[in-house]
Amino acid sequence: QVQLVESGGGLVQAGGSLRLSCAASDRTFSSYAMGWFRQAPGKEREFVIAINSGGDTRAYADSAKGRFTISRDNAKNTMYLQMNSLKPEDTAVYYCAAATGSSWYRSQRDFNSWGQGTQVTVSR
Repeated sequence: QVQLVESGGGLVQAGGSLRLSCAASDRTFSSYAMGWFRQAPGKEREFVIAINSGGDTRAYADSAKGRFTISRDNAKNTMYLQMNSLKPEDTAVYYCAAATGSSWYRSQRDFNSWGQGTQVTVSR
């Protein structure tokens, strides 16, 4: 498994932007597919967005389309989530996750390494 650490969360007003980062400890980071999930209070953790190991294929939840962008810098062992036009319903703990494999994945079952999460709060 790879160690993952998220950063960049915080409080932002509706309509604002945040950029989350996920730093990986493993030098084989480029071999992992990566994803972001989130868990709002009282709700189950849900898929947000994912990227394949090469960084050229992505998958989006409907809630992320047109507003969120995922990217990765394999040279820096880091993945990013750029969130624009944030809404109060985006408030959640955001988790990055790694999956062994080159494709992209949407199911939590496919991911075997998880970060500790970072809180994102969007105020009205």
